[in-house]
Amino acid sequence: MRGCPVTTPTVPSTSTRYQELARQLTGIGAVKRDLARTLPPDCPAGAAAVLTVLDRHGEMRLSRLAAFMAIDVSVTSRHVAHVADRGWIAREPDPGDGRCRILRLTPAGRALLTELGTRYTAALERALADWSARDIDELNTLLARLRSSF
Repeated sequence: MRGCPVTTPTVPSTSTRYQELARQLTGIGAVKRDLARTLPPDCPAGAAAVLTVLDRHGEMRLSRLAAFMAIDVSVTSRHVAHVADRGWIAREPDPGDGRCRILRLTPAGRALLTELGTRYTAALERALADWSARDIDELNTLLARLRSSF
């Protein structure tokens, strides 16, 4: 009598694991694009990023904002002009250097950020409706750990 063949589970190699992780992280771009579709028409992703950085890090000069956003100052300047034209930020003279401007959120900018947060949260709730609370908590934990590793 012959027994059932014994199979050994295949364990992915370390390089295969990292290749799959790289593929999954690339796919996060699609998630970000879908979330960007929840933004109001007059608030493109670059504008939302300006507001978010100012909210998280406080008032700052354009050059510092560009560094936080990791984009060229000229591109950052266009985003800043867009949000300033809508009254979401104020550009005030820098007391230390009158040639520079300090960027800060206005009450209208803070209100818009609240709305954006509500839209993002609702989109995530819809997309992850079939996920367990435990899965979402685990994803949050692992993403936070990934960010801190960088």
